[in-house]
Amino acid sequence: MDIEEYVKRSISEGKNKDEIIEKLGSIIQYYKNITQHQAEQLSDAVISEVECTQQVQTPIMDYYKSNIHMGEFGVGSRGQGDFYVHSKIAEIIENTPTDAIVNPTAQDDGGVVKVEDCNYITTAIDGIHSRLSDYPFLAGFHTARATLRDVCVMGAEPVAIISDIHLADDGDVSKLLDFTAGICAVSQLSGVPLVSGSTLRVGGDMVLGNRLVGGVGAVGKSDSIPTARSNAQVGDLILMTEGSGGGTITTTAIYNNYPEVIEETLNIQFIKASSLINDYDNKQDIHAMTDITNGGINGDANEINKTTGLGIHLYYDKIKKLVNPEVYSMLEELNIDVLGVSIDSLMIIINPEIKDDMIKLLQENNIKTDIIGKVTDTGHTYIEYDDGCEKLVPKFREAAYTPIKKVVDELYDTSFEENKVIIDNATKSAIDKKNKIVKKIMEKNEQ
Repeated sequence: MDIEEYVKRSISEGKNKDEIIEKLGSIIQYYKNITQHQAEQLSDAVISEVECTQQVQTPIMDYYKSNIHMGEFGVGSRGQGDFYVHSKIAEIIENTPTDAIVNPTAQDDGGVVKVEDCNYITTAIDGIHSRLSDYPFLAGFHTARATLRDVCVMGAEPVAIISDIHLADDGDVSKLLDFTAGICAVSQLSGVPLVSGSTLRVGGDMVLGNRLVGGVGAVGKSDSIPTARSNAQVGDLILMTEGSGGGTITTTAIYNNYPEVIEETLNIQFIKASSLINDYDNKQDIHAMTDITNGGINGDANEINKTTGLGIHLYYDKIKKLVNPEVYSMLEELNIDVLGVSIDSLMIIINPEIKDDMIKLLQENNIKTDIIGKVTDTGHTYIEYDDGCEKLVPKFREAAYTPIKKVVDELYDTSFEENKVIIDNATKSAIDKKNKIVKKIMEKNEQ
């Protein structure tokens, strides 16, 4: 509960101070074991702070108001809206004159910089799955594994993990410890140390409740060009390893009462597979790697289309057989599209000449692998079924995998194209503001 936002809205709606104090006091007492007088004291202090900030007028504190909400536009839901906003974030970064081998404009899994003639440093960060707040060990485990995976698919060897944990004011401190234990389980299994981090409260004193948010990052090193999506070539074959899911599948299992599926997700097979591939002798024939996470293979394939301008042809039966049977059975029973949800498989785009070597290498190490498609020149993704072939188009959101997501899918009726224009304007405003502030600081430093 964001009590600062509550007060701001109440003031804008014209509610008087006594009414706000009374209602906010009741809200605070719902969360905290304090007296009515103490709750009213807190309420009065919040109102004073909000009233003070509303008197502060300086351009740097303001921002372009799009009036488009995160949920309304599908940000964080791994669909068209989410991909579009990420492209706008990348636009701001592209407008910033700094050097990188791979940055967010490539919409890839990690970013890469070159630090010396033969060394490449890869970084990645993943946020805690929003529905795993009450299951901190699982949140830590899957977030740590995800960020290591994002480093691995760029062709790098992970060397360090970092953590950023934010727990709301009423959260149990043990959540921090359990979350860290989840990260350290992956650290111990992978041999990559957790080296630093930050621990804060969500919103300081202004957010009540016990919500856990934050992220886990990783750093990797490599002495060769990263295996970014942009390296894919027409005629390449696409391999896929077996996927058992991560945070998304765990959340699906928890909120749909499939506890037996949770343990299926607890492994580091993906990191093991990536390490084998990154140590392969003819590494130049491995053109690109990615994980099947962002809205499932539907989202990832279409992101490759946009990044490269190339097409992808997929075989549904091959994909289906490479999803963990327990996971696939759950998705089928819940009528969740296996193509539209993160299954945490590894997608490897290779020169056809090494397909037999690559499949043998992985299968000899107990990693189930097969050819699931090829790269074409169509510019789109098509998927082949037993009875025909159809174009695979990314949806506005990833497949709804919890009861509330099924309801949310029906809530909003907005114009995607109209909202894109507004977000374009907000992006331009942010770039202009950044450039103006940078120029002012640089001029001050020259004095």
